[in-house]
Amino acid sequence: MAFGRPLLRTSYEEDAAILPTAFQKAGVGFLILSLCLMALDAPIFGAIPRYFLGNTWLVPVGITLCFAIGALGINILVGVTGQVSLGHAFFMGTGAYTAVMLGGNLGDQESWKACVPFHDNLGLLERQGECGLGLPIWIWLPAAGLVAALIGIIVSPAAVKVRGLYLAIVTVGLVFIGLHLGRMLPEWAGDFESGRRWPKLDIRLWKEETPLIEMSEDGKWFGLINLTEEQKQFFFLLAIVIVMTLLAKNLVRSRTGRALQAIRDRDVAAEVMGVPEFKYKRLGFAISSFYAGIAGALFASFTGRVSPIDFGLLLSVDFIAILLIGGAGTIAGTLLGTVFVELLPNVVERLTEWLADQISTGGVTGTIADFLLTTGAAGDFGPISIAPTAPGWPMSVFFWNLVIYGVLIVVFLIFEPLGLFGIWIKFRNYWKGWPFSY
Repeated sequence: MAFGRPLLRTSYEEDAAILPTAFQKAGVGFLILSLCLMALDAPIFGAIPRYFLGNTWLVPVGITLCFAIGALGINILVGVTGQVSLGHAFFMGTGAYTAVMLGGNLGDQESWKACVPFHDNLGLLERQGECGLGLPIWIWLPAAGLVAALIGIIVSPAAVKVRGLYLAIVTVGLVFIGLHLGRMLPEWAGDFESGRRWPKLDIRLWKEETPLIEMSEDGKWFGLINLTEEQKQFFFLLAIVIVMTLLAKNLVRSRTGRALQAIRDRDVAAEVMGVPEFKYKRLGFAISSFYAGIAGALFASFTGRVSPIDFGLLLSVDFIAILLIGGAGTIAGTLLGTVFVELLPNVVERLTEWLADQISTGGVTGTIADFLLTTGAAGDFGPISIAPTAPGWPMSVFFWNLVIYGVLIVVFLIFEPLGLFGIWIKFRNYWKGWPFSY
């Protein structure tokens, strides 16, 4: 890159680089270093997440990392390929239940017979328990992605037959099919409301009792440093997110990625130019489903107990919100949108709790808190209820989060279709062009 000429590329290698500028390389390195220091509870970084999210901030951040993988997958399908899908939650559920079927451990009853109903001596039909083979993570985690990708390939012909809103309706049907199967197969899915236990993220060579790398208990990692369970799982998930992000970025800048983007921009013209539409749409579904399967398996395992209802339509809507708020078709925007959408409820909840503590202190913050919050008492007209139940107006924090999502989606669609990534692009261009306005 020529000195003094921002964004000037002098070779194809520079233009196609993952991080083409020194600023981007330094920024990504600083971000990863900051996350690691925060996970280790370094004093200079630890106060920031604790202030917003409390002492358990690693849990919501770990869930955010799991959802980041799923968001990268839906971005490949919707943002890169241009296929509208509301069935992402179904593929996450497919990966999750594949993981639990292969990795679920029954102790002394590691057999598929535990999945099958049987009659006891009195002739009463009973279920023997939750099924699973107790296989290690290096088997059930890739299998979760592969099974989801296989189902994505099976349903992909719908992407050629229908388009736009009709495709979205077809994929919504997958979510309801998944919920129905969750009710009909409790021996696989567990109770529909409470779910079942998932395999832990411990790394084993096979089925030995002592893991090669212990992830589910506090202790020393590799015999070097004492880490909590949440810290171990955070570093493990962060490493997987980095790998999956690099794979997604490389896909977008490859020949396959250019073909997917050509289909997104004008599928008829792409096919006239020699891009096989069916082949690449099927590939887009398969890759997106693979990412969703991995994300679902990690999310369920990290959470520990997940029910079928957690893989409902609301989860698919969350991923659409991530793309619209972050910036569809961009890797950085997808990650920004994931962090914003998934951590916003925790930030709003902690901020509400902090404001509730400020009511009795008086001053400016006390006045603001008294204006915004209400306990439901007579004469208290705040819009945000901190009462145990708030069915109507004023609304609870949970419903305010839903309102915020809706407002943000509308605002970004109207004023900034590229989302947070578009805002960053405008800021970057203004900074590089300053003091000139063109």
